[in-house]
Amino acid sequence: MASKAQGPYANASMYSFKETPGVGAKAEAGVGRARRSEGRMEVEARGPNAAASAAVSLTGAEAMARAELAGASATAGPLNLKVGLGVDTGASIGPGGVEAKVLGCGFTVGPKISMSLFGNEFGFSLWSKDSK
Repeated sequence: MASKAQGPYANASMYSFKETPGVGAKAEAGVGRARRSEGRMEVEARGPNAAASAAVSLTGAEAMARAELAGASATAGPLNLKVGLGVDTGASIGPGGVEAKVLGCGFTVGPKISMSLFGNEFGFSLWSKDSK
């Protein structure tokens, strides 16, 4: 069981991939968030926040920006649910599948399948991280 609460935060980083040549960068900032996990279940609540990321490698590429007034998410085994008032815009393609979102509306198809509507999302994973 793990719990974590965080007040105002801001992080930025650049990284490279170990498996294949590539680089990426991400930045995030927010007012607060709290997370609790136990086994394969996790819940998180977030205050106002924003994030952006971009990456490119030999196996794929992504660019995504997110802004959220408030949100909560829950994962139980292969199911996940996200509710809140926010917008994601961007796209990615690679071994993890294909994702496309505009103003919080879009889809993910791959090992994770999900549909998003104005920042609310419902999805499921075809296999878990534990089954590799």
